[in-house]
Amino acid sequence: MPGVLLPYIYAAFSQTHMLWDYACTRVNSHAAISLAYASTIKWKEVTTLDFPPNLWRVGIITGLLKPFLQILWWFSLIGLSSQTRSHYKFVVREAQYTRLCSTKSILTVNGKFPGPTIKVHRGKTIFVNVYNKGNYNITIHWHGVKQPRNAWTDGPAYITQCPIQPGMKFRQKLVFFYEEGTIWWHAHSDWSRATVHGVINVYPTKNTPYPFPKPHADIPIIFGEWWTNDVNEVLRQSVETGAAPNISDALTVNGQPGDLYPCSMPETFKLNVEQGRTYHLRVVNAAMNLILFFSVSQHKLTVVGADGMFTRPLTRDFICISPGQTMDVLLHANQEPNHYYLAARAYSSGLGIGFDNTTTTARVEYSANYTPPSSLSLPYLPNFNDTRAAFDFITSLRGLPERCPNPVPTTITTQIVTTVSVNTLPCPKGRTCRGPNGTILAASMNNISFQTPNTDILKAYYYHINGVFKTGFPRFPPFMFNFTADLLPITLNIPKQGTKVNVLNYGASVEIVFQGTNIAAGIDHPMHLHGFSFHVVGYGLGNFNRSKDPMNFNLVDPPYLNTVIVPVNGWAAIRFVASNPGVWFMHCHLERHQVWGMETVFIVKNGKASNETLPPPPPDMPPC
Repeated sequence: MPGVLLPYIYAAFSQTHMLWDYACTRVNSHAAISLAYASTIKWKEVTTLDFPPNLWRVGIITGLLKPFLQILWWFSLIGLSSQTRSHYKFVVREAQYTRLCSTKSILTVNGKFPGPTIKVHRGKTIFVNVYNKGNYNITIHWHGVKQPRNAWTDGPAYITQCPIQPGMKFRQKLVFFYEEGTIWWHAHSDWSRATVHGVINVYPTKNTPYPFPKPHADIPIIFGEWWTNDVNEVLRQSVETGAAPNISDALTVNGQPGDLYPCSMPETFKLNVEQGRTYHLRVVNAAMNLILFFSVSQHKLTVVGADGMFTRPLTRDFICISPGQTMDVLLHANQEPNHYYLAARAYSSGLGIGFDNTTTTARVEYSANYTPPSSLSLPYLPNFNDTRAAFDFITSLRGLPERCPNPVPTTITTQIVTTVSVNTLPCPKGRTCRGPNGTILAASMNNISFQTPNTDILKAYYYHINGVFKTGFPRFPPFMFNFTADLLPITLNIPKQGTKVNVLNYGASVEIVFQGTNIAAGIDHPMHLHGFSFHVVGYGLGNFNRSKDPMNFNLVDPPYLNTVIVPVNGWAAIRFVASNPGVWFMHCHLERHQVWGMETVFIVKNGKASNETLPPPPPDMPPC
C-alpha cells in the first residue's frame, strides 16, 4: 500500500466520525492499520473529500474506495488477532528499579524489567534494531530461534559477534523455522542477562490450530534472580577472587519477589482468572544459577510444550525447569473462587554448594464475589535436594512426533561423549584465591576449560583468521575413570585451558552423551545448544554404559529441546542432524559454570547446495 494513501484514509474516517487507533507498522514491506473501533461509514461523504488529483486518476476514490476500505478493515482485524509485527526497536539503557527496600540502576531494554515480548508466527522472519545506550558492552541472543544459515545474529559475545559497544547499534535478523510455543531472548555478555531478558511468543502458522483447546489468554511467567548489589560487581568479585559468586537476595516472578520478601507485597504479580477458563502460562526460567520447582496451590499444571516445541500433555502437581528452559503450561481455573499462591524455589543437588533458598510467589486471583483470605498457604514443592522428584519430572516429558519437523536419527555418523565437570585451577603466585583450598574455581567439557577469545570465532572461521581458535575438541573423555565416585584423585581437578572447537560435516547425524562427574562438586547441568533443537533420547544416573544404555533409548517420542538437564552424577543423551551451517555455541546455562569454562563451539561446515551454505555477514556487524 503506498504510504501517501495513509493520511487521506485517516482523514476520510475522521470526516465520518469514526474512532481509530492509527497505528501504522511496516510489515513485510507493506503498511498495516490497526482498527480500534468503528461505527458506520457514510460512503457518500467519503467520496466528496478533497483528495489530490493523482489519486482520482487511479480510480481509488470512486468505485474502488468502498471495497478497498472493507478489505483494509478485515486486514486490520487479522492484525489485531495475531498481534505480531516484523520490526522491533530494543534500546538498551539503565533504569532505576526498587526491590527489597532499596533502589539501584539496572540494565534494561526500553526501560522494562522484564523486557518487551516478541510475538511472531512460526516460520516468519523479523528484525530487531538493538541500540546500546547503556554503559557496558552488550549482545542479545534469541534463545531457541534456530536461525537457519543466519549465525551472524545469533548473539553470544565473541562466538558469533563482537559486543555492541555503548553508543552503537546492530540490526539483528531473526529467522524462525519450526519453533512453536514459548522461547525467549536474553543478553549474552557478562551477567547482563540478569535483567536483560524477555519472552518470545511463537504462534502456529495461520489457520493451524494448537494441539490442545485454545486457552482463554496467554500469561508470561518469567522466573529470575535479584541481587541488591550490582550484578556486574558480583561477577567482578567472583572472577577476581576465584570463588563462587555471591548468591542472589531474592527470586522473582515477572520481576517481582512476592509476598514473602520485605517491601514487596504491594507489587506482587497477580494473575487474574475466571472460574472455568484455561490459561496458557508461558514459563521462562531466566534465573542465573538455579533450577527451580514451581507449582500453584490446589491446582494441577499441564505441560503442553517445552523449548519451543509442543509435547504430549503431562499433568503434574509441580514442574521442574532449569535456567534456559521454557515451557508451555496450561492452568485450568477449576477451583473455588479464591486467592491461591503460585510459588517457586530452588532445586539444588550439589553438596556444600551455596544457593538462594528463598521462595518467590505470585497470586492467582479468581474474579467473583467473595472475601479473600487474610493469608495464603504455600503450595507443595519438593525439598531443595529432592533429586528423585526432579529426575522423575524431566524424564516424563514426551515429544509430539506429528508436530516435530525432524525424525529421530537412527544411523549415527558422529558420536561424542563429553564429561561436564566443575574443576579447580592452581592459584597464581602472588595472588590470593578464595576457591576451595585456595584455588580458582573452573569448569570444563572433556577436561578442557574454554577460553573466550578477543575476536569472534564466526568471523575467524569465515575469513580464515588464524590464532583465534583450534580444532580438535576431543570426542571422548581423555581420561577414563569412575566419573561419579564419591572420592576422586585430586589430580583430576585441574583441566587444560584452550579455545578448542568441534567441526561437523554438513548433514552429519550426531549423538552426544553428556556425562556428569563428581570432580570438585557434582551437580545438575542444563546444557544448551545454539542453532539447533535435539531429541533427548535417554537419561540415567551413574556412569553411562555404552553397550547397555542405548538399548533403552527412546527413539519413538523423545522431547525435542534446546536445553537438556544432565542429572547430578548422571548422564543425558541427545541426537540431531547438523543441517545448519555456521558457528554454534554449546554451554552450561548455569551462568557461573559458563564463566568458568563449561562450554565449547560446533562449526558446521557448508553443504554442497546454495541453501546449505553460510552467507556473508550483514554490513553492520559490531567491530571488536
